[in-house]
Amino acid sequence: MTTAAAYARLDLTGRSIIVTGAGSGLGRATAQLIAARGALVTVADVNAEAGGATVAEIEAAGGTAQFVATDITDESAVRDLVAAAVSAYGGLHGAHNNAGINGPAALAGDLGYDQWRQVLDINLNGVFLCLKYELAHMKENGGGSIVNTASTAAAIAYPNIPAYVASKHGVLGVTRQAALDYIRYGVRVNAVLPGSVWTPLAESALKDPEIRAKAESAQPIGRLGEPHEIAEMVAWLLSDAASFAVGSPFFVDGGVNAG
Repeated sequence: MTTAAAYARLDLTGRSIIVTGAGSGLGRATAQLIAARGALVTVADVNAEAGGATVAEIEAAGGTAQFVATDITDESAVRDLVAAAVSAYGGLHGAHNNAGINGPAALAGDLGYDQWRQVLDINLNGVFLCLKYELAHMKENGGGSIVNTASTAAAIAYPNIPAYVASKHGVLGVTRQAALDYIRYGVRVNAVLPGSVWTPLAESALKDPEIRAKAESAQPIGRLGEPHEIAEMVAWLLSDAASFAVGSPFFVDGGVNAG
């Protein structure tokens, strides 16, 4: 394969791709990167101001994007999101189901049921709803690629975040199941498992310098990740370069899973 052919497999020109939670952090970094590689991006977020800012940045850089306000726990809103991507860009070829929350820190015996349900509703049920409508379209229209944001917490447990760990284990499980069921229709489904990444979510959780230092030292690389470093893996999985990647967890965690 020539160098030009190899790079061509990373090209996303003309592909309609949804990114949820794209108003900030990892979602914004992914939306910007795939737009730079030619994707037609549908930016989804509950925060209209943040989502609009992502679109503005993409357009200022010469890319193409639209914003669709979306609560991923609302089935009708998710259905409308997929319909908006199809209507604007003539189809849906990829998706990064990324929206999620950390949730409160507590022992399982102290966690309120409403708190548990909120985390599971956004992190797991929201991913399921996105998959439901994305897969239905792709199944009937030639396939595509979907990347779900899980976490290293999809593979190992962490103290005091039972809802988050459970939700991310669930995301990996539904990723594998969907991959198995839909690869026959040309749909590849995979998960990216980030370690601690410096995003607005992390910033709120790591305000204490001592806690941040512990988070950094817990990663063999010795630092927090940057959103663009995770986005690179997502963009690869969305591209033809990842054509044999199906149903797999892709760790981008500074070495945490190797410990």
